Amino acid sequence: MRKDVHAVDTTETTETTETEHPAGAPALGLVTIGQAPRADLRPDAEPLLPGVRLVEHGALDAERFDGDAEAATRRLLAPEVGEAPLVSRLRDGRSVLLGHGAIVPRITDAVARAERDGAAATLLLCTGRFPAGRARRPLLFAEPLVQQAVAATVGTDPVGIVCPHPDQAEDVSQRWAELLPGRVQAATADPYGPAELVLEDIAAAARTLADRGSSWLVLDCIGYTEQMRTAALRAAGRPVLLARAIAVRMAAEVVAASA
Repeated sequence: MRKDVHAVDTTETTETTETEHPAGAPALGLVTIGQAPRADLRPDAEPLLPGVRLVEHGALDAERFDGDAEAATRRLLAPEVGEAPLVSRLRDGRSVLLGHGAIVPRITDAVARAERDGAAATLLLCTGRFPAGRARRPLLFAEPLVQQAVAATVGTDPVGIVCPHPDQAEDVSQRWAELLPGRVQAATADPYGPAELVLEDIAAAARTLADRGSSWLVLDCIGYTEQMRTAALRAAGRPVLLARAIAVRMAAEVVAASA
């Protein structure tokens, strides 16, 4: 997925995690395609959501990644041959590669759990592309929220996209190129890697994209943090848009509209 970058939470419960708020506070469901709670997300998300109660659930909360069960679990969830992988975080801070077919029904279950916990709206914490899911209340997908906000911001300028995994780079470049009129290029840096390497890798990716002419950078994964944005900004000297911040800000507006 770390000592310096992520506050690792080794809690083994699969129950929802909430911040204390007064009774009746509006609730936002946060559904990760990995495991909840996302200890790496809350420090960035909570300041953007004053007065909002957060309920967290993960698509993989019921899956075992310990002992002899881990290898079988990872095989079950792995992407198909040739499929661009999804990358997410486990509860203990490690990362996992996922395929769409395996994860979609698990996402649906996690959304239902968030709604049972009172979520007025639910945000899917992944910038991958997913089919419309079953939900009784607004279900927000990070990818279109982020992409439309970026498109409205950058105009025709060339844009550099940072994504987690080399096997995602071609797919990510194509999806962004379909949307943006300017030149798009991608570089990779794993937000869930060893703590001593993460910020260096992100800085290197950002510097590479800037050197290749990108006027804007996008950290296109919910796993990228504000600290990582700062590292990219300092290395590249270009404005850096952060997927998690855009998605959470938009979700806050939906919760406010529904409260």
